Amino acid sequence: MDDAIEIGALALNVSIPQGLRWEDERRGERFELRSITVRLLPDGTLAAKAYGRPAAGGRGAYVSFAVRHSPEIDALITGAATAAGARWAAHQGL
Repeated sequence: MDDAIEIGALALNVSIPQGLRWEDERRGERFELRSITVRLLPDGTLAAKAYGRPAAGGRGAYVSFAVRHSPEIDALITGAATAAGARWAAHQGL
């Protein structure tokens, strides 16, 4: 790898399957968490944030929340990172 290229982090977005989605509250409003943004940090660890829309519907903001950890959610994140790594490794250039 070229040491002159500085990469801060790589990121991917993964949809949360319907059966694993959950709701959380912010400022009195309920949100349904629908996706997770996973970042591969320079030290090789993963960081993740969940994002959701108002559970009541409408065009409310897409808001971030802490990821709810469970074996299923953790497996989703790990599986997504592994699949993304394979896709990156197999890229065909511009």
